Amino acid sequence: MTATDPPPWVLEALASARVARLGTVGRDGAVRMVPICFAVVDGWVVSAVDHKPKRTGQLARLDDIADRGQATVLVDHYDEDWTQLWWVRVRGRAEVLAPDAAATAAVDALVAKHEQYRVRRPSGVVYRIALDELRWWHWSGASPPV
Repeated sequence: MTATDPPPWVLEALASARVARLGTVGRDGAVRMVPICFAVVDGWVVSAVDHKPKRTGQLARLDDIADRGQATVLVDHYDEDWTQLWWVRVRGRAEVLAPDAAATAAVDALVAKHEQYRVRRPSGVVYRIALDELRWWHWSGASPPV
């Protein structure tokens, strides 16, 4: 489903979910997907490059965001009891943030949400995806998740 004003469970799911998948498209048209830790701040999904090992310091997802200016984020819940399944997809403008107040607020939100970041605050590049388009689904007939 999609709407201008999502039902409360959608925003609650975005606020409480621990991980999402970030989708970007490269210059060559290749779709890239990567799991991310995230938070929601002022109508944006925010994330940052953290200390977990990476293959390279030049992350393609950041290049894709800078080049295309858009991205998709999928947040979902799987359970063996399929009546508990749900997903929320965010599609919107995306940008890599300069080290400014918005980037600091994003990292503060990540630290507040994720215990691992309280131990080691992300110090890498911060990026965000606007909640321009929300789509969602949950098992019909079941009470909404979260």
